[in-house]
Amino acid sequence: MADRTQKQDSTDGTDGWRWSLDAQDIARVAVFAALVAALGLPGSFNVFGGVPITAQTFGVMLAGAVLGPRLGALSMIVLLALAAAGLPLLAGGRGGLSAFVGPSAGYMFGWILGAFAVGLIVHASTRKPSALRVALAAIIGGILVIYAVGIPVQSLVTRLPLEQTVLASLVFLPGDLLKAALATAVVATLLRAYPRAFRRTWQPARRSVRRADAAPAQRQR
Repeated sequence: MADRTQKQDSTDGTDGWRWSLDAQDIARVAVFAALVAALGLPGSFNVFGGVPITAQTFGVMLAGAVLGPRLGALSMIVLLALAAAGLPLLAGGRGGLSAFVGPSAGYMFGWILGAFAVGLIVHASTRKPSALRVALAAIIGGILVIYAVGIPVQSLVTRLPLEQTVLASLVFLPGDLLKAALATAVVATLLRAYPRAFRRTWQPARRSVRRADAAPAQRQR
């Protein structure tokens, strides 16, 4: 009976809320923690007129979208815990507790809530998410939520007025929107080509259902 319940949970879209972790869950959390760490190895690079950005928030968006809210947030907790322990997993090979008291500390803590928000939106329905829903998830969770945590902490650490910090942070918005677009493209490709990556069974999107219902009517004509 327990096996049957667990099997149903893995296929009806509720697996994102199971509190127990199996070996596959742990492996997937580790993979995405390692992915975000790897994306930070090159450090920052310049886009849009020389504005420096890192690729790690791109990994945060992917973690939330693929793993779901619970495991996506957990993968970020694991990454930050390892970085706090001294491993050089943050952008540019940084690590240690000193990285969590600087101006960017709030953004890193925002990764946890950001991944959770992305996963919550993408996995909110049992129907396969559209590209629009994935894009909204990446923008809301991967940008707005992270900014909402990071900007006040940056203002506090730098002792700059909040309004000034917000304006200074806007220069990074084009790069973050580019990362959201890339994350949307990657997730949409996975949904189409390898849906098993999400470890759940999606119901067909409403548009696909309407097309399937319309096909018999056309044949009857």
